[in-house]
Amino acid sequence: MSGTVATPEDQNPDEDRPAPRGLLARIARIDDGQILRFAFYAMLLGTLSVLMVDFRELSAVEAPAFGAPTRPNLPAFDPDGPAAAPGPPITTDRALLEAPLTVTLGSGGRLEVTGSIDVGAAERFRTELEARAEYITTIALNSPGGSVTDALEMGRLIHEKGFPTSIGSGELCASSCPLIFAGGSDRVASRTAAIGVHQVYAMVDADQLPQGARAAGLAMSDAQRTTAVITRHLQDMGVEPALWLHALETPPDRLYYFSAEELTELKLATELTD
Repeated sequence: MSGTVATPEDQNPDEDRPAPRGLLARIARIDDGQILRFAFYAMLLGTLSVLMVDFRELSAVEAPAFGAPTRPNLPAFDPDGPAAAPGPPITTDRALLEAPLTVTLGSGGRLEVTGSIDVGAAERFRTELEARAEYITTIALNSPGGSVTDALEMGRLIHEKGFPTSIGSGELCASSCPLIFAGGSDRVASRTAAIGVHQVYAMVDADQLPQGARAAGLAMSDAQRTTAVITRHLQDMGVEPALWLHALETPPDRLYYFSAEELTELKLATELTD
């Protein structure tokens, strides 16, 4: 009688083993795909549980107010800035720049926006802008910056109303102020205006934040979100978002002053004057 020789594929090494029973039998019937899916859902559930705990803790913490209020002392120039030189001389009185923002209608329809952008400045600006809209020819800025949120709102409002913006010779537009300037339908800057940016920073009591890495993570998250909002704002205003790279590279106690060439290359200024 001829027979057949079993190949390795035909042989079953489990033939002589007893059949699994109970829990072992059920596990044996689970394929690899089911095991992986089970592991994935278990990990997902664990992650959601951790996030819920973190969310409850973080929701009780007030988020840092980035860039608000302005620091008492105006930032120093950035030694790594254009030509490694200080910005143009500022002729405006220092005390006037460090005082809370004022909005007044000057001669020739110049709406003069002067001083530090304190929290709530955008609402005061809106009131004055709407009350004097028919007389305004340009919005003249002279500010060391301050609240990023208020500056963004002011810039958007100028953009919606279609007003031009300007920065005169010897005047300052720094920190968050360029975000307002960017909102102008036309953006006229003097070649001798001091226009600069630096990193956004948080004015917040450390005791208000959770301890350790979570505090750093919260601050980093808010800083990244703020940077994304600023970048989108500049893009919407027709300004090159690359402008803000100089802010990200410059410590908050210094300023990166833009050269006249950079102002036009980055489309922050649409026109330069002497």
